[in-house]
Amino acid sequence: MQPCIIGWGHTKFGALRDQSFEDLVIAAAREALDHAGVAAEDVDGIWLGHFNSGMVPDAFASSLVLGMDEGLRFTPATRCENACASGSAAIWSALNAIRAGEAKVALVIGAEKMTELDTAGVTKALSGASYQKEESGVSFPQIFGRIAGQYFQRFGDRAETLAKIAVKNHSNALANPLAHMQKQVSFDFANTVSEKNPLIAAPLRMTDCSLISDGAAALVIVAPELAGDFARAVTFRATAQVNDIMPISQRDMTELTGARMAFGKAFEKAGVTLDDIRFAEVHDCFTIAELMVYEALGLKDKGKGAEAVDEGLVFRGGRLPVNLSGGLKAKGHPVGATGVSMHVMAARQVTGTAGEMQADRADLGLVFNMGGSGVANYCSILEAAR
Repeated sequence: MQPCIIGWGHTKFGALRDQSFEDLVIAAAREALDHAGVAAEDVDGIWLGHFNSGMVPDAFASSLVLGMDEGLRFTPATRCENACASGSAAIWSALNAIRAGEAKVALVIGAEKMTELDTAGVTKALSGASYQKEESGVSFPQIFGRIAGQYFQRFGDRAETLAKIAVKNHSNALANPLAHMQKQVSFDFANTVSEKNPLIAAPLRMTDCSLISDGAAALVIVAPELAGDFARAVTFRATAQVNDIMPISQRDMTELTGARMAFGKAFEKAGVTLDDIRFAEVHDCFTIAELMVYEALGLKDKGKGAEAVDEGLVFRGGRLPVNLSGGLKAKGHPVGATGVSMHVMAARQVTGTAGEMQADRADLGLVFNMGGSGVANYCSILEAAR
């Protein structure tokens, strides 16, 4: 048996200007410990997923949560960073400590405070996750705009498909009270370049881009021998991490090769196939990324991911509902929090506690969190232990 999630916390995502970064970290951690029924003094280690890159002055942030409770004082705490997959990096570090016998109870937090900077400042900060030798001064919308342009050139214009993905995820977010944007977007609006939906980096429009958000999420993870002591337990059926080379100039920009490899490794470890997966939370930093994830998963062949949308496979009630939480596109993308948030949403699904977001037969779920332009790739397969 693998380590188990036995509690979680999740703040609202959005422009939370009345809350500091420290406030968000503490709020998510406190909720997770309370939900798990774990006392602060029983935590053996703390891992914080936090990208930062100049977005807040709290660069040395790993120990901020210790101020929440005297019982956390002197607990080992470490900050983990792997671009937009920093939250998953923190989860993996905690899992490794538990598997090595160095910890039995781990507190994992993912958090980011992005709205202290304006849009230009956030764009510059996020560009720190690109390959500086070749991509310095190029924003991530521009990087994914290039990826989309290459994809369109090879497989045909898929602007309508991207608009449908945006509409799907905004519709899903209506059922998620923690989502940053709970607003329906029409297909006509998403599929049209306008003053309110301008081109950000051709061919990507504003509706193709994830949100600039503040927020935090947290998990309590325990060694498998402790799982039976708690009211709920969600098992990591399998985990896989694959990192690809950074320069996009040296990769096929029309596929997410690292993601495909991560999925393959996770399926092999779990002893399952894609047909066994009931839902997925995937990294839709841009709608083109979600489209390419369909192909990396094997849901459709390369270049034919649009068929998954046209056939309704990725919608609620379809063969593989994707991003029932609203995804990064509508739930929000506070970078360091994203990977942890995805695991919270998946844990709620497999335990049947996702409220209006709940999928049917959600016994086995997949999480995919990506850092950079397909560089850091993390896949988890989760199931309820009982």
